[in-house]
Amino acid sequence: MNYNDNYNPSISDEDVFIEILKEKEHIGYYNLAHQDTTSFKEYAKGVKQSNVVVMGIGGSTLGTYAIYKFLKHSKELSKHLYFLETTDPIDIQSKLEGIDLEDTLFIVISKSGTTVETISIFKYIHSLVKIDKTNTLIITEHDSKLNTYAKANDMQTFEIPKNVGGRFSVFSAVGLVPLAIVGIDIDELLRGTKEVHDSFFYKEAEYKRILKKARFFVEYKNSFNINVVFSYSSRLEGFNKWYIQLWGESLGKVDINKTNQGLTPVGIIGPIDQHSFLQLIVEGKRDKTVTVVKVDNFYNHLKIPPVKLKGLEELDYLDNIEFSSLINKQADATIESINNLGDIPCDVISIDGVTEYAIASLMYEYELLTSVCAKFMYIDAYNQPGVESGKIILKNKLKKK
Repeated sequence: MNYNDNYNPSISDEDVFIEILKEKEHIGYYNLAHQDTTSFKEYAKGVKQSNVVVMGIGGSTLGTYAIYKFLKHSKELSKHLYFLETTDPIDIQSKLEGIDLEDTLFIVISKSGTTVETISIFKYIHSLVKIDKTNTLIITEHDSKLNTYAKANDMQTFEIPKNVGGRFSVFSAVGLVPLAIVGIDIDELLRGTKEVHDSFFYKEAEYKRILKKARFFVEYKNSFNINVVFSYSSRLEGFNKWYIQLWGESLGKVDINKTNQGLTPVGIIGPIDQHSFLQLIVEGKRDKTVTVVKVDNFYNHLKIPPVKLKGLEELDYLDNIEFSSLINKQADATIESINNLGDIPCDVISIDGVTEYAIASLMYEYELLTSVCAKFMYIDAYNQPGVESGKIILKNKLKKK
């Protein structure tokens, strides 16, 4: 992974690092990089179904989807993976129409075990096909009501550790089990997380850039409150969605002084959004930082053919250029245009290629960045009281039906 930036904060970071080390003793996601994946891989080998349907929402699906979306067109995967994560009835029906439910493994994921959206969809699946231990896997906390259901029906379960929050859970059973089943190399995923983990905690390159970037975001949060991730690959669309939840739900909090805090995440895709959001970045209000994410190697050599188009001869310079080269040149042009302005904070992350290692490195780095930003902001990155109140209101409304 290569990296460059134009951030220049100037405060000490040792105290924050000490706090992260303390937090690492009781916040579980930090140490997922070193876990044993044997049980996940053994279970995956025994799955006979051709389709895998994951039922979950938010942290239970977004990270898995991000990795699957990034890799699925570049690997020969053994099974098809689908996600049911919304109560939109049209979405549910349209997705299920194309799936042979008799040849499907259903994975129900809910940390609490009582997620309204997930259990509602699971109830509907029950009405369509026989659900039993041969076609259903439960991933939840060990003492949840969903786990009680699984044990009563002799279903296979995997545990979500109590100290791993949902939006930080992609490298737990939540993400690793479904991904292993469809043929993604989960050990390569963890190799990516481990390298970032070690570089950060041994105070190497990751430590320096994460602390520098986090300090800048927090020091200048009143000036640059919007953090734009500009990903130059459609394969990173899932990553953008995952980042938005991770960033928004972790950093939108009330701090120890009872002051409302937050950094607003925006995820856009290049070159598509060069024709929309880039205009806002370049000539709009100076309240945004920009992180451009590039993919160095797409492992794809599709070229623009030298087709002659009458009246468009002036564009013949495009002939024989690989699309992978074109999209990276578009990214470079965007970066240069932003940097030339001199007043928009911008950094660039170049990931090595379309691999498990590359996407896991990127995602684990963003988890660490989120945690460090939270420390600078004096907030708890791992709770979500603003979301919980809405859940309570919804349940009370439904009970009054």
